[in-house]
Amino acid sequence: MQQIERIIWIILDSVGAGEMPDADKFGDCGADTLDHVWEANKGLNIPHMIELGLGNIEGITSIPEAESPQGCFGRLAEMSNGKDTTMGHWEMTGIYSPEKFPTYPDGFPDEIINRFIEEAAIPGVLANCAASGTEIIKELGEEHIATGKPIVYTSADSVFQIACHEDVYPPEKLYNICRIARNILIGKHGVARVIARPFITQNGKYIRTSNRRDFSLKPPKDNVLNYMKDSGGNVMAVGKIEDIFCGEGITDAVHTKNNMDGIDKTIDYMNQGKDGIIFTNLVEFDSTWGHRRDAEGYGRGLEEFDARLPEIVNLMSEKDLLIINADHGCDPTFKGTDHTREYIPLIVYGKGIKQGINLGTGSSFADIGQTISSIFGLKQLPVGTSFLDKL
Repeated sequence: MQQIERIIWIILDSVGAGEMPDADKFGDCGADTLDHVWEANKGLNIPHMIELGLGNIEGITSIPEAESPQGCFGRLAEMSNGKDTTMGHWEMTGIYSPEKFPTYPDGFPDEIINRFIEEAAIPGVLANCAASGTEIIKELGEEHIATGKPIVYTSADSVFQIACHEDVYPPEKLYNICRIARNILIGKHGVARVIARPFITQNGKYIRTSNRRDFSLKPPKDNVLNYMKDSGGNVMAVGKIEDIFCGEGITDAVHTKNNMDGIDKTIDYMNQGKDGIIFTNLVEFDSTWGHRRDAEGYGRGLEEFDARLPEIVNLMSEKDLLIINADHGCDPTFKGTDHTREYIPLIVYGKGIKQGINLGTGSSFADIGQTISSIFGLKQLPVGTSFLDKL
């Protein structure tokens, strides 16, 4: 196999590959993001992912198989006890999380809210409940503008979300109160993410903007990103990767407006010619279509990504490796509006590796991180099994 000097690692956020054996413990029996999106759209125009072996992955039943897949393919189970963005991304870099992050289906306790109001010097908060982000700003946007009280809400995930109109709280001011909340939400109340949810008024309606920011817990040091950075290598983060890892193990970062902007910025990094890891999250599958249960939009998003895939492949050299996977599921045809406990698809492609290898079903997302550690000769991760010898 040709020596690999750069990895282009793309996360299709929430593009799950079917329920895991323990899906019943999460209320997710029957969830299957990829197959259900394909079926809801009566097929998708995604020839490049099919050519790489997407339909050849074990458990995927609707997507056609490639006769001679150009990539290696498989699926991975989540070892950690959750189905959220932070836990999924952390695990793929080698961090095992046996305990669930705390959730607050009935809202946050007074001790948290009162301290947040005092330290952020705000006039109070609205909502403090579990809610849909688009519905809560529709319901309380006018009162928020009139009172200056931020809208605080959560979901089935471990999140403390703060929605503010950009005319009332400009993004930097909103980010600042999110940082205050992040410093409060530690220990037993250490939610996975504090999320800034800015919105504006457009054509008489409240519309969320692309100025979202996530403020995650700081991850444990033992992960492939830190190992890479500590070795002197580059870790270039695209999208919300920097936020998910609190900047840990990141050497350079850019934020994005949408999936297509994420691909543009991934290509920008590729054109810079630096070795190391380009780590990209394409969030719209999750935030724009998955949570809003928009199967048609989800399908369009997959088609748009697939149409851009050749641009990335054509820029790759013999020393590049492309890894495409998800971080959890968010089946847009499923009940509710939350993530779903699913396997994640895995596609690996390189001009200097084998083609058509079935990588099977791995027992942890950390198999990816362990493989990357092996490629770059880094310290072995605490969890995960490398599949480098199969490539």
